[in-house]
Amino acid sequence: MTTPTTAPVAGPLPPAPDAKIAMGWMHTARFLTTAAQLHHLPAIHVPEIAFVGRSNAGKSTCINTLTQQKQLAFASKRPGRTQHINLFALGKHGVTDAVLADLPGYGYAKVSHSDKVRWQQVMVNYLVSRPGLTGIVLLCDPRLGLTELDEALLEVLRPRVEAGLKFLILLTKADKLTRAEQAKVLSITRLQAGGGEVKLFSALKKQGVDEVAQLLWQWSHPVQPVMQEAPDATAPSVASGSSTENGIQNSP
Repeated sequence: MTTPTTAPVAGPLPPAPDAKIAMGWMHTARFLTTAAQLHHLPAIHVPEIAFVGRSNAGKSTCINTLTQQKQLAFASKRPGRTQHINLFALGKHGVTDAVLADLPGYGYAKVSHSDKVRWQQVMVNYLVSRPGLTGIVLLCDPRLGLTELDEALLEVLRPRVEAGLKFLILLTKADKLTRAEQAKVLSITRLQAGGGEVKLFSALKKQGVDEVAQLLWQWSHPVQPVMQEAPDATAPSVASGSSTENGIQNSP
């Protein structure tokens, strides 16, 4: 396994933008590239946010809903058969200020064992070593809760999350639950999140769509620290009298 790297250094999150601004920004998403292996991915110098989850967790539907595009993320009729990492660029007027990464789904029973092992390794290597990775969105069907594979993924992510990687568990298909069931699974998952955020999401009812778009915008536009100008070491100190300080003689 590749040695974990430190998450990109970023400033604190800015205030959440208006939902229309965030959704308009998400709508700029366009296909960038696809790769079957990590070394085929281009170097990215802007924040990169990855979407991961089991093959039937609704990952493609979630991305298409957030970007308001019906076929941006490809949803295979046979879950688990999409075996490429797909990148989508975000930003207006030809400027890319963030990238979304759609990782292959995992855990589907009809995929061969060799394919499972190979893609699990590719995904793990991506999550622990991708230099520009800024945030992870883990999608989970709340009716199933976090599975053993999801929990194993959380363990893989733990070092990078502790180093500052942003992390969100998105409970998809929330419309399938009653309000009481939603509240219960939200509470349970927050205890399992290991420092990440948890939100309910429904593509059908548009539940949580605005909030997730706003959060991803914040992840991609961190407040940059203000660099203070160093004092000029050659400038004379201002002091009264003819005292000497730090080896500099002050004029009377």
